[in-house]
Amino acid sequence: MFADSIGHARHMSVAPNGVVYVNTWSGKYYGNDKPHIGGFLVALRDTTKDGRADQIVRFGDSVQSGGAGGTGIALYRGNLYAEANDKVVRYRVGPTEVAPSGSKEIVVQGLPLTGDHPMHPFAIDSAGGLYIDLGSATNACQLKNRIASSPGHRPCTELETRGGIWRYDANQTGQRFSPKQRYATGIRNADGFAVEGSGKGLYATQHGRDQLAENWPRLYQPQVGASQPAEELLQVEEGGDYGWPECYFDTAQAKLVLAPEYGGNGGKEVGICANKRGPLAYYPAHWAPLALALTAGTEFPSRYAGGIFIAFHGSWNRAPFPQGGYNVVFQPMSGGKPSGQFEIFADGFAGGTKDPGKAEHRPAGLAFGPDGSLYISDDVRGRIWRVSYRGSAAVASRSRAESTSAPAVSQGGQSVKPVEPPEGINPNAGESPAGATPLPPPPPVPSGASGVTPAMLALGDSVYHGLAGGATCVGCHGADAMGTPLAPDLTDKEWLWTDGSLRSIEQTIARGVPAPKKHTGVMPPMGGAHLSQPQLHAVAAYVYALSQGGGK
Repeated sequence: MFADSIGHARHMSVAPNGVVYVNTWSGKYYGNDKPHIGGFLVALRDTTKDGRADQIVRFGDSVQSGGAGGTGIALYRGNLYAEANDKVVRYRVGPTEVAPSGSKEIVVQGLPLTGDHPMHPFAIDSAGGLYIDLGSATNACQLKNRIASSPGHRPCTELETRGGIWRYDANQTGQRFSPKQRYATGIRNADGFAVEGSGKGLYATQHGRDQLAENWPRLYQPQVGASQPAEELLQVEEGGDYGWPECYFDTAQAKLVLAPEYGGNGGKEVGICANKRGPLAYYPAHWAPLALALTAGTEFPSRYAGGIFIAFHGSWNRAPFPQGGYNVVFQPMSGGKPSGQFEIFADGFAGGTKDPGKAEHRPAGLAFGPDGSLYISDDVRGRIWRVSYRGSAAVASRSRAESTSAPAVSQGGQSVKPVEPPEGINPNAGESPAGATPLPPPPPVPSGASGVTPAMLALGDSVYHGLAGGATCVGCHGADAMGTPLAPDLTDKEWLWTDGSLRSIEQTIARGVPAPKKHTGVMPPMGGAHLSQPQLHAVAAYVYALSQGGGK
């Protein structure tokens, strides 16, 4: 452990002198918790050479100055670049400085902040090309975002300003966001960035879309929603169109297929997707690739040379099946192309529960230091690990952890191996896994709750935990219903959309929450499930009982 409790640590960059720079974030994604005092940018230095940062300096924008932090950060020609709200700014860092002493300069401003993906990770190439991800504002460019059976906009005008990568010049200041600077399109959310070793080519990860089964139950079974579509590793080229929102990458067929919002029929049609660019490699659905780093230095064994490390933040939307990700994987590469299956390099970050609201840690950033050590950041508790290797650099054997994804090439390339989630899909997926803390029994019948019975609460418990009705409540509210960054705590008595009565709770579940007030997760009608009236009434009664103290 290199550092701990530094805030919601996102991406990192390491200077030639070993100083680690971290951008931290805040806001409703983290439940609007109280940020650290001081700037959102953090400089960390190990002056005693014991593997722990003993010099920690905060700088940059703070809550007091109107800041909220961010994700993107990079070093280029003696300057530190960082995302700050709707801007990318830079600070001059002197050769002997840990934190910059001068004021910031605005490189780009006016970046979009609305919608589902307001973060702006970026990368800088050797010539100063500043590549900024502008993730989509919606899930699939529907007329009604994340609402069942809502078709897609034709055309998807969102692509004019979102869902792609924009290029600016890191050597210039005073630039403003404009649709004209779009470099590549059809990329839903490219949180992970890395520039090729040549300093020119660009790799990025893509988060696959959500809610195939929830929004289109006629076309997809619930287990398909958990296992589709793939997460992707892209080689980004100028003018490239990578398919979103019309297409998604089907893991079973290893190809781009037409999305249901645009006439797709459950993965059976390709249509215009034949002309889109597919990924270099793909990974299990919803793992959420948040960062990537190319192997640097010679400290790691030689088999890691030229490869790519990817940090998977972890899923929320595989419920009621097991969540996945929460790990760091290694993708071997040769000549700029995948040369083998990925392997899980580091795991166990989540602790005993892979759940967005209960995970102890979630990988969010990756960076190599000048000595070849790999740094991994966590945006739950603000921990940073430093991974180093002591041994022969010529180690060639590979200890294969779970690894089921083969390199993927878009249509017209070599064949690829179909992939299923390594944790599997089984009929008991909504139950507690072996060794995990068992789910609590259904809450007792609240006093004065007319018509509510123990049998009703037992059915509501089954609906809530995904054992009946195909509901995915636990994905957003958590298995214990005490909330996640996506959705509120159901065990307290803070009501945002109802008056707290059983009837109003049932009405809210039935109509959904298309525009959350305090959280990031949109709730479709009935949570995206097709519940029977008894199931709807039962899960509403279950939530009502939780709010009356039955969940605590």
